[in-house]
Amino acid sequence: MSRYIKLDQIDTEEQLLVRLAWACEVEGMTQSDAAERFGVTRLRVNKALSEAKRRGILRVSVDSVFAAAAQLEWELEREFRLMRAIVVPSPQDSTSVTPLVAAGLGAHLSDLLQSPDVTKFGMSWGNTLNLATRHMQPLDRPDLEIVSIMGGVTRGSDVNGYEITTRLADLCNAEHSFFTAPLFAGSPESQELFMQQGVIREMLEKIRLCDAIALATGDLQSSLLVRDALPDGIDPAELIALGGVGDITGHILNAEGDLVDHPVNRCVIGLSLDEMTAIKNVVLAAGGAHKVPVITAAIKRGFVDTLVTDENTAKALLERA
Repeated sequence: MSRYIKLDQIDTEEQLLVRLAWACEVEGMTQSDAAERFGVTRLRVNKALSEAKRRGILRVSVDSVFAAAAQLEWELEREFRLMRAIVVPSPQDSTSVTPLVAAGLGAHLSDLLQSPDVTKFGMSWGNTLNLATRHMQPLDRPDLEIVSIMGGVTRGSDVNGYEITTRLADLCNAEHSFFTAPLFAGSPESQELFMQQGVIREMLEKIRLCDAIALATGDLQSSLLVRDALPDGIDPAELIALGGVGDITGHILNAEGDLVDHPVNRCVIGLSLDEMTAIKNVVLAAGGAHKVPVITAAIKRGFVDTLVTDENTAKALLERA
């Protein structure tokens, strides 16, 4: 609908902004074509579109179930200084959060592992990472090596790091190698002995050379760690009483991202959380209200570069911030 102008003169600056906005956003012209049509430079067109948005002349409406997720990705990246955030819509049924986050991770890994810059990629364990491999397209990367970055557990399962590493390597037609050690030593003293062994040192050095790694996390109530991996005699209630909110690769964190003061943290055989900060791209995939405290802790710790989560979890993370 036309509007009458209230002054007896033309604001030529605003007129040009509107003309350029209409040409590019409504008529579908490229910025180069619009620049030629109106006798300005392409840089001028680019700045004009930005100014039109700033003034509210040009408003963008995105009508999709993915719109809120897209907005949250930018907010997460800005708030937590992430390299990348991938947010998927939250389901009505909370039990479907993990499959949806896994699908988002699978799509992201399909893109990430195509890059020739990634020649070593590390995988931890967990249901999210396991399901993510079900959502990936096969790749042909014989120059890529998939590396398991965690020790194993005695219970055989398709969420164990060994199985996930093998499956991902098969999908990528890539080489793979295992971290051949238990997740926990029997005591801090035996952990020191493990860490001195040549095969462990060599494997840790390979993990440090990874271009990117993928991590999952769990709380201390019903996670894979609690179910299958905690050493005998350790009650999760002890860890919770000390402020524990969850684990990353077996390391138990409190709400501030610090390791809880418990011997189990001195029994982990593997890369330390501080060493992870040196890896170029640490991808953490996790969703659900029960994981918000440990995701927050991991972000505070400073080693997370890419976060894959769902809308409701993203909102909760931003509210806590």
